Amino acid sequence: MSRLRVVFAGTPEFAASSLATLLESQHEVVAVYTQPDRPAGRGRKLSPSPVKQLALEHNLPVYQPQTLKEPAAQAELAGLDADIMVVVAYGLLLPQAVLDTPRLGCINVHASLLPRWRGAAPIQRAIEAGDSVSGVTIMQMDAGLDTGAMLAEVRTPITSRTTGGELHDSLAVQGADALINVLDALSAETEKVQATPQPEEGVTYAAKLSKAEAELDFDQPAHQLANKIRAFNPWPVAWCALENDRLRLLMANVEEGEFPPSVPGTLLDHGDDHLRIACGEEGRDVLCVTSAQLPGGKAMAVRDLLNARHARLASGHRLGKLAAKTNEGDTP
Repeated sequence: MSRLRVVFAGTPEFAASSLATLLESQHEVVAVYTQPDRPAGRGRKLSPSPVKQLALEHNLPVYQPQTLKEPAAQAELAGLDADIMVVVAYGLLLPQAVLDTPRLGCINVHASLLPRWRGAAPIQRAIEAGDSVSGVTIMQMDAGLDTGAMLAEVRTPITSRTTGGELHDSLAVQGADALINVLDALSAETEKVQATPQPEEGVTYAAKLSKAEAELDFDQPAHQLANKIRAFNPWPVAWCALENDRLRLLMANVEEGEFPPSVPGTLLDHGDDHLRIACGEEGRDVLCVTSAQLPGGKAMAVRDLLNARHARLASGHRLGKLAAKTNEGDTP
């Protein structure tokens, strides 16, 4: 088994997990590519990506081109004489000239079971859609958007309590381990890695997340809202109006049964540890929220939230887009 010279390209925390595991392997990371520093925090100061921070801690050369389409950037990459380029949530398109530069091409760690959930936010979209399983695919990159042949796949279940953050962390570890297995196999003289074309059926795309879509619409069914709440935890965090504030919802499930009609968004009689919210067609579904956060406060179990803010969350109050108008005396 030979030691591969690897160029690593990635940006967020998910990618940093793969880089950290790669640095502990037998393979040599000769350079790291990551997105240019971005403004972050209240001061909007330029901040390095998690991948850049890790690379600098290990004294690795870091490259941050705005694009890889320029001949100068491509020549710089070619000068690194890499055997392979590993790409994990990098955020820049790789033109064909870059894909063809390393001896073994470019491989990608993608957080879904391809061809389902190609694109930017596969982890959250899988939970939001109610998928029962997710995973990581290691693929040989081509010019398409996550369309390359598959080299390896690992699977993990999605339960009724799995959040976006939990699935992210789990797949980051599994993806890193799968990456090393593929690199080891590619470097072995006695082992051949089979590249399997992606199926033509079952293709879906995971659109980038936005803060705007985090506001909940209680006209939607309870199962759809519960999935969205879990998918958007910890970002962008699902929310609804509570009077003139935003109530952030972090964990929820569906109460099974048949219920009388109610106005969607109405707080129903609640239990000791959950809010019950009417939703769906004619408010006949019930969403049970078990973890939430009020502005200026911290996320907490609803049991504690009810003890601290019981009056604002009393049954009969309205949540949602019309809450502010309703509290002013308007008829919804």
